[in-house]
Order: sequence, then structure tokens, then C-alpha cells
Amino acid sequence: MVPRRPNFNKTVRALIRDISEKMPEFAHVKSGRILVVAGEARRASRGTVKPLCFRGGKSTDRTGRRKPVIRIRGKRMLYAITLRPLFFRGSTARARVETVLHELFHLSRRFDGTLHSGRRHAVLGKSFSRKLRPLVRRYLKLCPPELLAALAYSGEVRVLQWLERPGHAYVPGTHRRVRKVYTEDQLFYGIARMVTPKPRIARESSARVKVH
Repeated sequence: MVPRRPNFNKTVRALIRDISEKMPEFAHVKSGRILVVAGEARRASRGTVKPLCFRGGKSTDRTGRRKPVIRIRGKRMLYAITLRPLFFRGSTARARVETVLHELFHLSRRFDGTLHSGRRHAVLGKSFSRKLRPLVRRYLKLCPPELLAALAYSGEVRVLQWLERPGHAYVPGTHRRVRKVYTEDQLFYGIARMVTPKPRIARESSARVKVH
């Protein structure tokens, strides 16, 4: 019998929950309000995060633009993290943890469906990595071995993907066929193949002995 492919969404959800419980800097994060999907390649990106609300958790801004609502199991999602192919095929378990922490670092402390205005790459530049790196090192010391093992999996996994992907903000009345609410009906469990490099084994250098 072919073994059942692991549900990778459960792994990432458990990771986000563990981060929020153990890291004060991410205590505002609620894993149940973040949708995680696998998506297409985007340059050399391993992951991206999309805010699903305007400031204050509102669907409509002052100009009248409206964002599509994503509701899973009746609960509105505030953020969507998209994991790119390089996350699955070109990362170690530790690098995958860093990718998730990277995206969570972008979230507003209000956790209202918007991003932190001071934690944009355009604002911090190279300082972004310098601020994130200590958090990654600290969490890796706290991360449960079983979570790291799940993130180091090699083989096929099931992960949510869009059957119909939400568009950008729109002005009501100008797009007749725009979908206003997205649910589980617009998602499906697709197959992604994780390829995790094996850890390098330190080899002792030995001098060659000539036999006379």
C-alpha cells in the first residue's frame, strides 16, 4: 500500500502556532487566521505574504476599493502566505523555518490584516536581515525536533493550492463578474514534492600513507 502523503498545511500551521507561543515578538500572531498555500515561482522568492484587509481589518478603504474576503471554515482569513517552489525544492528545514519567520515578521503588530509599515524591505533595506537573523537563531533553539523533522521531509506532500485565485482590490460596480468571497470551494489539496538536501557529514581528513 502506498503511504499517505503528509498534510503539509498542518505542519506549517503547527509551526506558526509554536512560534507565536514561544516568541514574544510574535505573540500577536494567530495561526488560525493565516491561510497558507503553495504557489508559482516568483523570481528567487521562497515565500510571500499578502495582507487581506485594509487598516483596521476593513474590507473597504476610503476611496471605495474593496478587497475580496477569504473565509475558511466560516472564519475570515487576515493574511495569505504563499510558499514558492524554492521553499519546497531548494531549502533545508532551518531555511524553511526562516522563510516562515520572515513572512510573519512583515505582519502588523495589530494583526488586523495589514503589514507592518516599518518592516518593509524598501524601508529597512539590508537591516531587515540583521533584525530577523537573531530571531531565527533564537527560535531554532526552541523549535521541537518533531517539527524540524517534518520540515526536513523529502517526498510528496499535500498542500492547499488555489483553484481560483483571488484578485486585487476592486471598485464595486465596475467589475460585474468579480468574486467577493472565497472559501474552501476555491481551494484544493495539490501535490508538492519536497526535496531536502541531506546534511553534510564532516569528513576527517587523513594523510595518505605510501606503502613501500
